[in-house]
Amino acid sequence: MPATNPEPGTPPARPWRGKPYAGAEITVYFDAHRCRHFAECLRGLPQVFDARRRAWIEPDAASAALVADVIRRCPSGALHYQAPDMPDERPDIPTSVRVIEHGPFLLRGDLRLDTPRGLVTDTRAALCRCTRSARQPFCDATCGTDGPRDAQLPDSSDS
Repeated sequence: MPATNPEPGTPPARPWRGKPYAGAEITVYFDAHRCRHFAECLRGLPQVFDARRRAWIEPDAASAALVADVIRRCPSGALHYQAPDMPDERPDIPTSVRVIEHGPFLLRGDLRLDTPRGLVTDTRAALCRCTRSARQPFCDATCGTDGPRDAQLPDSSDS
């Protein structure tokens, strides 16, 4: 979710939400380009997140609170949510950085990332370590390193 800009004169923050999947109480946003296939969603709520189904996200298959809990476990920031009766996701304090062997840097916290597409504010991100990603600063697995490959999520063209 967008945070306030850190100082005057800073360009406006841009949320990075992805494709919306609307439910009655929560809307889930998925950015396939940021997904590194850690599969926290698939393991956490398979009735909501099912890679074999189109549309692969069914927000109403569980309570909005459970869906939000699982989304907050997504280490790459590919999943976000908006729910009118729930507060926005709160960033971890202090910010943490975890290095995945042969993979990205995983950040959690109050993040402000300067990208070619503008300032992105977020609470979770998988950032490139090899410097070859076409989606800098985000990891896109260009170097062949990615999260666990036991689950493949749909690309952004699914319905």
